[in-house]
Amino acid sequence: MGISLVEFLLQDGLLTGAGHSFRAVHGRAGITAQKREGDGATPSGLLKLVRVLYRADRIPPPACAVPLEPIGPLDGWCDDPADPAYNKPVHLPYAAGHEELWRNDHVYDVIGVLDWNLDPVTPGRGSAIFFHVATADYAPTAGCVALSLPDILAALRAGLSAIRVPD
Repeated sequence: MGISLVEFLLQDGLLTGAGHSFRAVHGRAGITAQKREGDGATPSGLLKLVRVLYRADRIPPPACAVPLEPIGPLDGWCDDPADPAYNKPVHLPYAAGHEELWRNDHVYDVIGVLDWNLDPVTPGRGSAIFFHVATADYAPTAGCVALSLPDILAALRAGLSAIRVPD
């Protein structure tokens, strides 16, 4: 029997759903319905979880309701609105602006790819909106939603398939 799909709600510093409530952080500039590249805000709306990426050298494959894929040292994500690969995974080294997914700080040990600006991709509307591991001090993100590692794993196990982010 598979994991049931569950929508969680991000509100007042908490991510709640499936009988759980987890401390969560979002973008340093708050939440916006007018997301733009580099604005530091988390987009509002229903953000569906399309796949989960993880560091297989650090953690076992997380239980989740969506496709799962390990990442490696040459994995990146393009954040350059002028590049044809904008808001898509890229292989490093990559000439245009990008994020490295293989990080030393553990923030991307688990990355839930949320469907913000994926299909179709609109240049400048925001990229790399992920569900990922929070820093130890729960510092705000650049626009993503973040939880502690144990909490992100529990949310995925509970069937997290979307995050509703109200304005």
